[in-house]
Amino acid sequence: MRSEDRIMMKGNKLPRREFLRNMLGGVAGLVGFPAVVSSRALGGNGQAPPSDRIGLGCIGVGGMGTGHVRRFLQFPDVRVAAVCDARKTYADRAKKIVDERYGDQDCHTYNDFRELIARDNVDAVLIATPEHWHALIGIEAARHGKHMYYEKPMSLTVAEAKAVREAVNRYGVVFQFGTQQRSSHDYRHTCELVRNGRIGRLETIMIGSAPSGYSPIPDQAPQPVPPGFDYDMWLGPAPWAPYCDVRVSNIWMFISDYGLGCLDGAWGIHDVDIAQWVNDCDASGPIEVEGAGKFYEDIRDAAYSWEVEHKYANGVRLIHMDLGTARSRAKEFHVRDTMASVMYGTEGWIYVSREGMQTHPESLMQTVFGPNDIRVIKSDNHQRNFLDAIKTAQPTISPVEAAAGAETVCQQAHIAMKLGRKLRWDPVREVFIDDDEANRMLSKAMRSPWHL
Repeated sequence: MRSEDRIMMKGNKLPRREFLRNMLGGVAGLVGFPAVVSSRALGGNGQAPPSDRIGLGCIGVGGMGTGHVRRFLQFPDVRVAAVCDARKTYADRAKKIVDERYGDQDCHTYNDFRELIARDNVDAVLIATPEHWHALIGIEAARHGKHMYYEKPMSLTVAEAKAVREAVNRYGVVFQFGTQQRSSHDYRHTCELVRNGRIGRLETIMIGSAPSGYSPIPDQAPQPVPPGFDYDMWLGPAPWAPYCDVRVSNIWMFISDYGLGCLDGAWGIHDVDIAQWVNDCDASGPIEVEGAGKFYEDIRDAAYSWEVEHKYANGVRLIHMDLGTARSRAKEFHVRDTMASVMYGTEGWIYVSREGMQTHPESLMQTVFGPNDIRVIKSDNHQRNFLDAIKTAQPTISPVEAAAGAETVCQQAHIAMKLGRKLRWDPVREVFIDDDEANRMLSKAMRSPWHL
């Protein structure tokens, strides 16, 4: 047993994560700098000593989750201690990647996230499961004092998003939402240009956030559950449904029991999050919403094409569309054939995507900000920003308030399309105004025994 695990306080073992937090906080307080120590100064083949490593558990290690495992393995001050997935093949694959990196067999595997979260040597978790699991895992992690890198979207409902936000704030854990566009120079530059009035008064934000189109999927007959796949755990709080390969492929994100498709987690929340950030509304949101959409009619039932308009109290309009609709609405979406956002002001506009940005006037690209200008948190690496926040107790660039706010905007859009009418929203009480039917759609029942 390592020395830090033997620390005792009044006859009780001090949990390792608390020891880590106290140790790092003490160093930071003594020297006046964040407690990030160079791995070279610490020695050991470029690795930080165990007392300075953040123990990480990875929950959900499919394609997205395995990508995150590989990224976190690059940091010498992280030790991936355990992985979890309902598919044994995925968990075993992730363990192999981890063990090869460290040259041992110490990575543990689980198919129940609760067992991973309960480990003393796990200080933080990655949550990269299918979307219907995000909220319950996040709440369980918070209750155990685990920090979390939380893949988007936040939840399937507004009620779930609020419950996660409450748990994160109650237990004081670090939360990083997986909206990594905030850790991009172009999106940060866009935010600072708009907030400093470089395009005049912001009037409209347009989003083209997903390719549109509908190719039907044939009806799927029930199939045997493959060996090594805990399908009941995969379903979790979602209604029971017969197994078929298509359901648990990437199609799941377009089935409303598990996700809302490209309107939300499959892409849309990325650009909705940027709209909220640019409009300085992380802790608030639109007051009105109306729109229409076209929905799949096979095993999928999410929207594949939509146009929804939100209105903020400051007069700004957010028009959220699939990319095809956006390209028909505004010439700026023809700059590049990719998902993008356009900010329109009284004196100019900014187009921004993951492939770059374009401004009118062009001189905005050369803007140099002064000491009195509004600046936002600078991050060039989303995972590194999360780890540094754990060590320094500083805010992350994508905090839980922003996550809940962006999720609420996406949920507003879904509900307005389903009901086919304009809805008014109270951003303080977080309910629709005078619309009981819409408010009932802010939550949904979970399959027993799962519950918030």
